[in-house]
Amino acid sequence: MDEAAEREFAEYFRARKDAVRRTAFLLCGDWHRADDHAQSAFVALHRHWRRIRDRDALDAWVRRTLVRAVVDESRRPWRRERATEALPPPPAPAAADAATDAVATRQTLVDGLRAVPPRQRAVLVLRYLEGLDVAGTAAALGCSTGTVKSQTAHGLAALRAALGDTLDDLRPTG
Repeated sequence: MDEAAEREFAEYFRARKDAVRRTAFLLCGDWHRADDHAQSAFVALHRHWRRIRDRDALDAWVRRTLVRAVVDESRRPWRRERATEALPPPPAPAAADAATDAVATRQTLVDGLRAVPPRQRAVLVLRYLEGLDVAGTAAALGCSTGTVKSQTAHGLAALRAALGDTLDDLRPTG
């Protein structure tokens, strides 16, 4: 790659690395795996940099690469969760203030997202946390808009089931 292209890639990387990492975390629920997925997406982008003509579509290209990496990795047998006989002890209650409530709400949402199947989780993250519309989500995932709609419905149902009684605690009062 020539020096100008290398500089252009470096600028794009500096501008988007944190956003891509956050999206990866929301997709997989683990910061270490999110770093790996974000790095993989940027390595793939660097490898294909000269062939990408539409620089306005870089975010979509990276997002699609990232989603595919997370979904593919979740299908690998060594990543499947295994049931255990004993549950971990519940966390100690924290002091109730606005900052703690916000962190608790975010952690509850992330924990709920972990319980949603990977493809449905990808749809929920892209639709509601990344702000893509149905068509944009379909383009990012390489599927039809109908698939996005059904995966959204199934994903929301799975998220509601995962959150259970916690969902009532998350609703604002007043």
